[in-house]
Amino acid sequence: MPPSNDGSKPASGENGVSTSCTPSSARALPPSRPWLALPAPLKHLFSKFPLRTLPFSQLPVRTAQHRDQHVLYIFTDPSSPDYNTPSFNPTCLKWQTYLKFIGVDFHTVASTNHASPTGALPFLIPASSSNLQGEATGKMSVVPSNKLQKWARDKGLTREEPDSMRYEAYMSLLDHRIRRAWLYTLYLIRQHFHSVAAPLYIYPSTLSTPVRFALSRTLQAAALAELLTTSSTVSSDTLLAEADGAFAALSTLLGDDDWFFRAEEPGLFDASVFAYTYLLLDGMKWEEDTLEKKLRAYENLVEHKDRIALRFYRSDVRARKGR
Repeated sequence: MPPSNDGSKPASGENGVSTSCTPSSARALPPSRPWLALPAPLKHLFSKFPLRTLPFSQLPVRTAQHRDQHVLYIFTDPSSPDYNTPSFNPTCLKWQTYLKFIGVDFHTVASTNHASPTGALPFLIPASSSNLQGEATGKMSVVPSNKLQKWARDKGLTREEPDSMRYEAYMSLLDHRIRRAWLYTLYLIRQHFHSVAAPLYIYPSTLSTPVRFALSRTLQAAALAELLTTSSTVSSDTLLAEADGAFAALSTLLGDDDWFFRAEEPGLFDASVFAYTYLLLDGMKWEEDTLEKKLRAYENLVEHKDRIALRFYRSDVRARKGR
C-alpha cells in the first residue's frame, strides 16, 4: 500500500502541477509508478476474475450425526472414534478423561488441528437448542480446550481442585519436564517417529510422499524448537533424568492414596497424569523403552493408571487385554 500524504510533500494544484517554488517553464512530472504495480496484462486478467473473500467454513457435517450429545473433537483412530477409545494425544486424552470424571455424556470424533476453530485440539461442540439452530449457518457454539473447565463449572459439573502454589508446582512437572521427555521420545528418536508419530499424525492426512516428508520435517522442527526454548542444546540423558525426577515426585505425592491430593474422586490433575502414564505404558508401541521403564519403576503410578483405565475406559482395556 502506498504511503498516505503526511504533509511532507509539496502541495499540488487542481491539475497535479506543483505549486512549489520551481521555474514556471518546468513541466509536472508524471506520477511515479509503484514498484509493485501489476503489469497491464495481469491487471486486465484480474479485473475479469476478481479475488473473493470466502465466508468461514462451516463446522464438519459429522456434527449432525450426534445432535443430542456433546461432541468432543480429538486425535483418535478414525476407524474407531468411540467414547471408550483413549486419544493418542496427551492433551486430548487429558480433557477426554476429565470429562468422563465429571460425568459429561459426550461422543468423540476423530479430527485434526486444521479443523479446529482455534487451530488446536481438542474442542467441544455442546448439545443445545442454539447449536441445532446454528447448524445451517455454521455459527455453532464451540468450547476450546482452554475453556472446557469453565464450561463444565458453569454447568455445575466440576469438582473442587486444589488452589495453591503446591498444586501449580506439581502441574508444572507435567507441563514441562514430562512433556519435554515426551516430545523428545515421540518426535526426535528416529525409530519412534517413523513407527509411532508418523502413522498417527501424518499418514492419515495425505498419501503424497513429498507432503508427508514436509509434514514430518515440520513436526520434528516444532518439537526441537520447543525443547530449545529452555536449553541451548538437547540432551537425551538430561531430559530422561528430569522426567524420572518428576515421576519420583509424583509417586511421593500420590503415596498410598487412590487419587492425587487425597481427593475422594479423581480430578483434573489425575487426568493430566493419566494422559502421559497411559500413553507411555499402554497406548503406544515403543521400540526404545527407556522412558517407559523409568515410569514402571513407580508402582503406585502404574496402579493409578490402571485404576482410571479400568473404571473409565473399561471396554477398551478389555479389548486390548484380549489381543
